[in-house]
Amino acid sequence: MKVTETKYGNKKQIVKFPDHYVAISVTVDDTGVVAVDGKKIVPAGTIIGGGTLADPSVLVTEANDETAEGVLFNDVDVTYGPAPGAMIIHGFIDLTKLPIAPDATAVTALKQITFIA
Repeated sequence: MKVTETKYGNKKQIVKFPDHYVAISVTVDDTGVVAVDGKKIVPAGTIIGGGTLADPSVLVTEANDETAEGVLFNDVDVTYGPAPGAMIIHGFIDLTKLPIAPDATAVTALKQITFIA
């Protein structure tokens, strides 16, 4: 039996203007995610891609390069395998809240996302 623990608290808000963004549902791949304290978490603000805009059945992975398609909206726990998440494809993202700064090629690929410090 799988037991999950629920923690309540404030979540990291990566969008600069919370009332102005567009996100789509995606499935986040667990391949290559390193476990920390027994959990495999893909953090909010991770630049992701993988071809999911062309084929929604494709799992998204970290893609901080010219293959970037969006930004992960919330932390996603992939400890037990691929898990659902949301990918921002349009909006204003707070650079100070990202786990890793976007590469210049990723910024160019993300035409409808503006990064603001």
